[in-house]
Order: sequence, then C-alpha cells, then structure tokens
Amino acid sequence: LFCFFPERSNLAGVRHILLVLSGKGGVGKSTIATELALSLRHSGKKVGILDVDLCGPSIPRMFNVQDNDVHQCDSGWVPVFVDQDKSISLMSIGFLLEKPDDAVVWRGPKKNALIKQFVADVAWGDLDFLIVDTPPGTSDEHISTVEALRPYKPLGAILVTTPQAVSVGDVRRELTFCKKTGLRVLGIVENMSGFVCPHCSECTNIFSKGGGEELAKHAGVPFLGSVPLDPQLSQSLEEGRDFIQEFPKSSAFPALAHIAQQILDGTSPRSS
Repeated sequence: LFCFFPERSNLAGVRHILLVLSGKGGVGKSTIATELALSLRHSGKKVGILDVDLCGPSIPRMFNVQDNDVHQCDSGWVPVFVDQDKSISLMSIGFLLEKPDDAVVWRGPKKNALIKQFVADVAWGDLDFLIVDTPPGTSDEHISTVEALRPYKPLGAILVTTPQAVSVGDVRRELTFCKKTGLRVLGIVENMSGFVCPHCSECTNIFSKGGGEELAKHAGVPFLGSVPLDPQLSQSLEEGRDFIQEFPKSSAFPALAHIAQQILDGTSPRSS
C-alpha cells in the first residue's frame, strides 16, 4: 500500500480545495460533500472528492462505485470516475480494502501516512474543486489533512451541523479548531433541517430549527443554508439507484444549489 513516489504536485491542476468538517458524527458530512460535488457539477464544474474518513469511507457507496479498483499511473493513483464525462472523480480508502467489511484498525501514524499519500499521490489532473470529506472530530487525521494541504492554500472549510443544541455545541469546537489551524471558515450548513413528506411535500422540523444559523451569527461566519432531509433521495442511495440522476429532482437540490452558488460567487475574480 505504501509506495511513496518522488515529490511532485498532483494538486497543481486543482483550482480550489474545500474541506467538509464537523465536530460530530452522523450529521451528514459525506452526504453534504457528495451533494455539493453534484451541485458544482451542475454548474459546469469539474470536481474531485477526497474521502479521508478512513474508518467510515461511505463516498464510494453513495456513487455506487464501491466495487471499482484504483489503478496506478506514472503520477501515482488514478482516481475513480463516477460518470462518463469524467466530471466527478473520487479517491477513498474504500477502494483499497480487500473486502468492503474490512475494518481499518490502525494507529495514528499509519493513518497520517496514508492521508499524506492521498494528498501527494492521487493524479487528479485539472479540477475546479477538490472536496475533502473528513471524519468527525478535531483529531490526528484533521491536523494531518490541514498540514498536508496547507502548501496548496485551501479555499477553506464548510462546517456541517444538525439543528439540535448538542450538535451545534460540538461544531463550535470545530470553529475553534479552524481558528487554531488558520483554516478559513467559508460558512456553516445546517443539515437535516426538517423532513420533507414524500406524499404531500410538507417540511416538518423533526429536530429543532435554526441552531446552525444562530451559531453562524454568534461566531461571525456566513450561514450558507439549511438542507432538508429527503427520504426519496436517501432511498435512492440505499437501493443503489442513480444518485447523480435523482439528485436534481430532490427537495434538497435548491438548497444545495444555493450553497454551491455562494461558493462559486466567493471564488469569482470579482470577489478575490
């Protein structure tokens, strides 16, 4: 697994790097990373997703490419493309496990070495955006990821929370992590912000409401938007249907398209 290549910049063709973070597990970081990638693709952008959640790599399953293999080229690992246009590419430890149920029982140094290798040795080619999906927390893997990406000047981080106070409290710690590591916070996304009834399309707040917006206001960072739970979109993932095709029909799509547009506006030449 660890065959280090000579130092080169495989990220030279990547224009913008975004990290998706949360202090809490189960808030839907991978879902937001996936949907954000699809929203940016709908805006005509070429996107890569780097899944550094080593113990819970769910991105390959979301795109129904979990059985694909990663190949080598002269520049390192070739990412897995999820569509014929090659507009979305993925890299995840999920592609490197012999069996999908294998657990990654590794100590910190081995995890950190793989993260550094993922950053250095994946041949992304030209991308408009590289989205880095991280595990929950503010631990070893996060420090390794931020340090490995620092030379490439990441655009910043998107923090994901759910509306409840307990989740918001954990995400507050992630804000502190960003401050300590010098990582710019692009904004906060409130996920699972209401449940869209598949029959009448009414949105019900099954948790509470507005926690993410309140935290953004309190922390002085942008609030990017609220994303509702769409059971039909979740079902398409569970059943392995074409998530890429189903996503634009989802009730979550307008919210994600709005979030993607804010990120695009923030990277346009006028705003730099």
